[in-house]
Amino acid sequence: MPNQFASVLVVIGVGGMGKAIARRLGAGQRVVLADFNDTILNAAKDELQGDGFDVTACNVDVSKAESMTALASAAAQLGPVMQVVHTAGLSPTMAPTEAILNVDLLGVALMLDTFPTVIHPGGAGVVIASMAGHTASLYHMLAPEDERALATTPTDQLLTLPCVTPSALNPGTAYSLAKRANQVRVQAAARTWGAKGARINSISPGIIATPMGQQELASESGAQMRAMISGSATGRLGTPSDIAAATAFLLSQDAAFITGTDVLVDGGVIASMSA
Repeated sequence: MPNQFASVLVVIGVGGMGKAIARRLGAGQRVVLADFNDTILNAAKDELQGDGFDVTACNVDVSKAESMTALASAAAQLGPVMQVVHTAGLSPTMAPTEAILNVDLLGVALMLDTFPTVIHPGGAGVVIASMAGHTASLYHMLAPEDERALATTPTDQLLTLPCVTPSALNPGTAYSLAKRANQVRVQAAARTWGAKGARINSISPGIIATPMGQQELASESGAQMRAMISGSATGRLGTPSDIAAATAFLLSQDAAFITGTDVLVDGGVIASMSA
């Protein structure tokens, strides 16, 4: 029987990381799973319900403000929203530039705008960014004024910025810039979330053994990615459980003094590149 007094965990994007996070954090909570793909969404719901989790499935288009507002409202009707995790994203091999900007850039900005309206005091959110955002910073892919614009431009004007003009970007560059934007927008959003008594952080995974990660490894850039792994401190792929563990920490009271920052969970790839 569902617990009417349970808090609510919202997981946006139910791929490998999303499901791992729901499993890690969902016991004893009402879990709202949200995704654009109904087939994947319902399969994840059935799987988790079969294992005893209290799950509600919601179709969402993260690139549409009205869809994100409806998701937040539906979650709030189930109980106090204490934890929100945004994992939805498209990789360079999955989609063209414009779709990547709509999902990976605009979608995160809409989540950061929408969920402070329903987050409960003491709650927290996590955005899954990428080590590609650190690569963009490391190689100065954005001018300082462009980073500031990506951090602070109102969401409804975000895709009009010259630095994210689709015709000027290939999918790989668009992905890196979107993920850097995730990191800096989380920084900028920390005060807004803090005004609601909540925290917001991002996690930048490295190369993770999810279906998306395996697809990237099989692409033209796979050899470069494998070289990055072999040159890292850990020398291995990450797992969805690695990301779920970091997420659990950032959403817990152990991280009560951590907000507006990015946690790099990449097995040491960026450290090796920087060194």
